[in-house]
Order: sequence, then C-alpha cells, then structure tokens
Amino acid sequence: MTTTKKFRNLTVALGTAAVLVSGAGVANAAVTRSAVTGGPTPAAATAKQSGWQGITREAVQIDFGNGWVTKGELTYPSRAKGRLPVVVMLHGSGHNDMNQTLPDGKGATFVPLAQAAGREGFATLRFNKRGVTDIGPVLSTDPAQLAPKKPYDRIQQDAAAAIRFAAKSPRVDPSRIFLLGHSEGTNVAANLAADPKKHGIPKPAGVIEMGVVGLHIKSLITLQIYGRLLLQMHDEFDVDGDGRLTATEAVNGLTAQPKEAADQFRAVLLAGDKVLASTDTNRDGQVAIDAEAGPVLREMTGIDAYPNIPGLEQPVIDYINDIARFPTVAQALPRFSGPTLMLNGENDLQTPARAALVADAAVAAAGNKDHKIVIYPGMAHTMNITPRFSPEFGEPDQKVITEVRSWLGSHR
Repeated sequence: MTTTKKFRNLTVALGTAAVLVSGAGVANAAVTRSAVTGGPTPAAATAKQSGWQGITREAVQIDFGNGWVTKGELTYPSRAKGRLPVVVMLHGSGHNDMNQTLPDGKGATFVPLAQAAGREGFATLRFNKRGVTDIGPVLSTDPAQLAPKKPYDRIQQDAAAAIRFAAKSPRVDPSRIFLLGHSEGTNVAANLAADPKKHGIPKPAGVIEMGVVGLHIKSLITLQIYGRLLLQMHDEFDVDGDGRLTATEAVNGLTAQPKEAADQFRAVLLAGDKVLASTDTNRDGQVAIDAEAGPVLREMTGIDAYPNIPGLEQPVIDYINDIARFPTVAQALPRFSGPTLMLNGENDLQTPARAALVADAAVAAAGNKDHKIVIYPGMAHTMNITPRFSPEFGEPDQKVITEVRSWLGSHR
C-alpha cells in the first residue's frame, strides 16, 4: 500500500486532490472597480503594471443555490458602449478560484485570457467555484459545499447559474455568450452547449476548449496514474526503441530523474546494476516494458481497482463516478452547431492531444463547418512549455493567448 501511494504521488503530482485539474495556489485578489461603490480600489494604481489598463473590473456575487453565493468578477473594456459579447470561463477540476490560480506562485490561467478578451472588445465573467471563498484559493469550512453530492452534476448546475447571471447583465448581449473551458471545464462547456434548454441558458455563440476531455474518465485516469509510467520508460529509457530495457538502459534512464521518480523506477527495474529478477520473468536479462514492467506497475499503482484506487480519497472517487455518467466532449460537442476552438498541449498527460483530435473529428463528422484545433508542441496541461514527464505549472503560453484572442476577434 505504501508503494502504491508513492506511485500515485509521483504520477499525479500536478493534481490538486482531483483529476483533470489545473491547480491551486496564491494570487493577487485586487479589483480595480467595485460594483457596489463604483469607486477605485488601491489596485487601480497598479492596473497598468498588472495588465488590466483600459479594462473595468466589477466585483459581483452569483447565487448558486443550496446555500452558496459565490464571488466573481465581470470585466469589460472601459470605453465600450452598449451590450458586449462575453466569455464565461469554466475551470478545471478541484477547488479553483475565479483566476484559476496556479500553485507555487506560478500565476493564473484565466487572468491573461480575460485581459486578452478585453483587448478584443469582449466582456468576461470569472467566478469562484462552490466552496471557494476567495482568491488563493481560500476554502470554506463547510463540507457540504466542498464536497456536494453528485459533484460533477453540481458543477454543471453552478456553471449554468453563472451563465444565466451573465445573460442578465446590462453590459452583456445574451445572444453572444461564449464558453471557455479548461480541462474539466471543457466537459462542462460541451455538456451545456449540447443542450442549453435543459440547463436554462441561451445557446452559446461559441465554445473554446483547452485541455480537452475527449475520452472517458476511466481512460484518462488510467493514463494519469499508470499509463504515463510506461510512456516514460518507452520515451526516456528505451534508447534503441525495441520495447525492452537492458540494465544499462535502465541505469542511464534514471540519470537526471528527480529523486522520487528515480527511486520508484529503480524499485521496478533494477537490483544494483542488474535488472530486477522478479520483474524479468523470462530471465533474459532485460525488462520488457509492457509485458514485464507493466504488470508490476499495475499492481503498484492499484489501477485495476478503478474507480476505488487505493489512496484516492472518497470525494475524488465520488467525482470520478459522477462525471462518468455524463457525455465526454467527443460525445456532447457534436450536438452543438456553433463555432468551436480546441487547444491542447502535445505533452499533456492528463488530457492527451489524442483526446482533442478525437473530439474535433467528432465535431467535423457532425457537419460543423466552423471548427478548429491546434496541438502545441512542448506544451502540457496548463498550456505552457514544460517537460513532458516532469511538468511544471505555468500560465498559458503567449501563442495560446494570441490564438484565443484572434479566434474571438474573428467571431465577434
């Protein structure tokens, strides 16, 4: 059990107690205009430096029901006249704040995107997820709000409430509401766009998907916890590409690996400077990555117990079970006839690029002529350039921000 938990910590180190995740950390909660008083805050003096110059920011509150009123922020170009198109931003999984703040001071996913949308003449709406009281994220102490029953269904309902709120704003044209989802948010956006009447929202004017949940949750969890380890051995250890590791390849493969990763791979592959006899079941002096290392890793990670994988907390298991009841992006988004943009990192090991390609192909097969997909080399789940198997959090790369802004401009 200890080994299993260590492998999980290694393989989902970029998670925040949930899957399809973006992250949580610390960020500046400054707001340059108060919706209540209409007056500037001290942050106004630093607006130019923070990237919000020329954009008005209004603090808002959105009633999600079931005892939760969340904080949000509506932004729009300060000199804009009349009703504007709006981008509603839908988070990755976990307890994300309105900025989708990243851990370790790495910035935020949604802030640069909201600023880019503002420069293109769009309003934006960002909001804290249920159970999140402030930027940071700062969490509620109420377990009913942090872990509601049917958690993914509740997330969808909350997102629909945010969209209805945006539609009622005097700043917003309700016929031009765009949904921008990251990770879990791609699934939420697709589910809502597929059947807006069911959710009591206007038909979206377009959908932007970043880190696309195009495959079933079981496939994604299997990749995150187990499959990525095999991929890493194939990509970084197996120099001659024959699917087997000699002792030399195994030793060399551990070079420059982070200590925890090196220790875990060593436990599967090596005894000193020789291949591990218990893994080398055919005794040929090599380890077949899939046939011999694979079964060892399956046992160590506990993946075959899915969804009750040892070490996963019950709220995560509840979430996995609930999201599995709903269509994936590849199943839902083809029912939406409006324009779609899908963006994915080639190095993404949480929602792989293949899943985005599958989803985009499904949209095309449904007859949607206005669809686009971009796969970015070197980018991982938070859409930043980072190593594939030891990724670090970061704000979306400028190429991603430029693509989103350009696409919005062409669909305004």
